[in-house]
Amino acid sequence: MAHDRNLLKEASSPYLLQHADNPVHWRQWGAQALAEAKNAGKPILLSIGYAACHWCHVMAHESFEDPVTAEEMNRLYINIKVDREERPDVDQFYMSALHAMGEQGGWPLTIFLTPEGAPFWGGTYFPPEPRWGKPSFRQVLAAIADAWHREPAKITFNAKQLTAHLAALGTTQPGRLPADEQLGEVATSLMAAQDTEQGGFRGAPKFPNAPLMRFLWQDSFRSGRAEQREAVRLLLRRMSMGGIYDHLGGGYARYATDRDWLVPHFEKMLYDNAQILELLALAQAGFPDPLFGARARETVGWLEREMRTGEGRNFAFAASQDADSEGEEGKFYVWDAGEIAALLGPAAEEFGAAYDVKQAGNWEGRTILHRVLPIGDPAFEARLAEAKAKLFSARALRVAPGRDDKVLADWNGLAVAALARAAHAFDEPHWLSLAADVFDFVLKEMGQADGRVAHAWRRGRVSAAGLLEDQAAMARAALALYEATGDPRRRETALRIVAASEAHFEGPDGAFFEAANDALDLPCGSAARALLAEDHAVPSGNGMLAEVYARLFHLTGEDGWRVKAERLIGAFMGRAGATVQSPGLLGAADLLMRGVSVVIGGSFPALASVARKAPDPAVVVLEVGESAKLPLTHPAAGRPLGAIVCQAGVCSLPLIDPAALAAMLHRT
Repeated sequence: MAHDRNLLKEASSPYLLQHADNPVHWRQWGAQALAEAKNAGKPILLSIGYAACHWCHVMAHESFEDPVTAEEMNRLYINIKVDREERPDVDQFYMSALHAMGEQGGWPLTIFLTPEGAPFWGGTYFPPEPRWGKPSFRQVLAAIADAWHREPAKITFNAKQLTAHLAALGTTQPGRLPADEQLGEVATSLMAAQDTEQGGFRGAPKFPNAPLMRFLWQDSFRSGRAEQREAVRLLLRRMSMGGIYDHLGGGYARYATDRDWLVPHFEKMLYDNAQILELLALAQAGFPDPLFGARARETVGWLEREMRTGEGRNFAFAASQDADSEGEEGKFYVWDAGEIAALLGPAAEEFGAAYDVKQAGNWEGRTILHRVLPIGDPAFEARLAEAKAKLFSARALRVAPGRDDKVLADWNGLAVAALARAAHAFDEPHWLSLAADVFDFVLKEMGQADGRVAHAWRRGRVSAAGLLEDQAAMARAALALYEATGDPRRRETALRIVAASEAHFEGPDGAFFEAANDALDLPCGSAARALLAEDHAVPSGNGMLAEVYARLFHLTGEDGWRVKAERLIGAFMGRAGATVQSPGLLGAADLLMRGVSVVIGGSFPALASVARKAPDPAVVVLEVGESAKLPLTHPAAGRPLGAIVCQAGVCSLPLIDPAALAAMLHRT
C-alpha cells in the first residue's frame, strides 16, 4: 500500500529518526518498499548513511529538508533510507556496486535502483548547487529520471552488468594456506607503506587501520622483526598524543584529516575504540608505557561514562557519538585561547605549552588540544590533570554531540574481547567485570532461541537480524572471556554460537555467507549473500570465525577444529589480493600454525596472570584448576600441575616460576 508521507517515525534507528520529519516520503528498507516501487513503476532512490556522519547531515540539511527538492524526489522516485550500521549487509552490497562503477566510496551513499533493487547508477554526496565538479542533486534527480523513461534498455543493461558482478561476491576461490613466505611478503609490503615519522600508513586522511596493525604486531613474533612492533607502538604514541584523541574526555575519533593526527573527523565509533584498546593492551604487555596506560584508562572511562545504554550491570555500549553539535563539526571539542586563559588563570601558560594552545589557534582559528610536550614528572602531570578537569567541567556545559544509542552485537563483541585482554595487561580487574556485563546483556537482549545473535537492538527492540560478523565477534568474545577467567560456561556459549553459525551461514568450501540462509529482505535476492573476507574498519566475519576455529583447536587439541580453520582460510586464498586485504585470515592462519597453548593446572594465580599478559596474540591460555581434566586430545593431557607450554604438539616440562614462564612467552 502506498503512503504519501514519511514513514520513518516507525523506525528505531536514531539515524532514521533524524530524517523522520523530512518532507521526503522516506521508507525503510524492506519488501514493502520494493513492492511499492514495482506497483508505481518508479525507480528507487536509496540513501545510506549513519548518525555520526558529518556529510550525511550536510546533505540532509541542504537537500532532504528542502521542500522543492523533496517534491521532486517524491514525484520521481520511491525513496528509501538505510542506516548502514543497522544494515551493513545492504550497505556493503550497494557500496560494492558503486566501486564497480569506478566511483570512490563514502557516505552518504546515493544509489539509484530498479524496483527489483538492482543498482544502475550512484554516487555519494551531491551538493544543492553545482560545485567541485559535481552536478547539483536536483540535476542528478532529473537526469536519472529522464534516462529511466527515455533509455530503459541502457538502464536494464547497467543493472544486469552490476548485478552479475555483485553475484561473484557469493563465490569462493580456494587456494593454498599462506606459508611463512607469504606472511612475510604481506608484512614487508605493509611496512613499506608506513609513515616512519607520524606512524600509521603514509598520506592523508589517516585511519588507525587496526586490523592491519594488529597483523603486523602478531606477525612480528613469527618473524622476529622488532621494527613491526615498533611501527604499532609509533602509531599508538602519535595517535595518543594527537588531536585524534580526546584529551579531556577520552576516546579516539574515527580518523584524522591530516598526516599528523591533529585534525580529526570528530565522530567517535565504538569499533575503533575497541580495537585501539586491544592494540594498547598488546603493546603494554610487550613494552609497558605510561602513555598507553593513561590512554587505556581514559578510553575505558569514556566508555563507562558516556557510552553505556542501560542501568547498573544491565547494559551494553552505544554505537557512536556524533561529529557535530549545533550544526557545526567539532564545535563541542575545540577551544579559543581566551576561554582557556579565563578558566585556568595562571595555569593556562603551562597547560598551553603542553597542549599547543596559541592565540591564533591551530585549526581554522580555534585550538584542537593535542599533546606536544612529552609525559613529564608526576607533579607536572598532576597539574595538567587538574587543568584538564576544569576544562572538562566547562565543556560539559556545552551542547553535546548526539549519541547513536543502538546496540550492535559485533561492535560490542569487539569491545568485550578488548576489555578482557586489557583487564590483565593494565591490572584492572574491574574491566573484566565490565566485559562480562556487556557480553551478558547482548546475549540476554539479542540472543535468539536457535543460538544466533541479532545484529541491532535499541530500547527493548531488535531491529536487524544477525549477520556473520555478529556471530563471529560474539563467539570470539566468549573465548576471550573464557581465557581471561577460566569459566567453562563461556566456552560452552562460544560453541553454541559457532554451531548456530554453521547451521545458518555456512557456504561452499568451508566459507561463510554474510547473511543467514533464512534472510528475507536481501537486495536482489540471493545475490546479496556475499562471501567476504576483506577486513575494513571492522574485521570480517570470516576472519574472526577463522580465529575462533584456530583458538578452539589449541584449547582442545581436537583436530576437527584445525580442519575447519584450514578450509575456511583456504576458501579465499585464490582471490586476487586476498592476503593483504585479509589480515584477519592471515592472523588466524598464523595462530593455527604457530599457536602456543599455555595450560595452567592447579592453583597458580601468578602463573595464570603471566600467561594472560603475553604480548603475542597467538598465545592461548587454558586454566584447568585442581580437579578439572584436559581433553585427552590436548597434548598436555595427563601432565603434572603447573604451567605447561605447548606448541606444534610438543609440550614443556611444568613450570612454577612466573619469571621463567614470562621469559618463555616473550620469546615465542
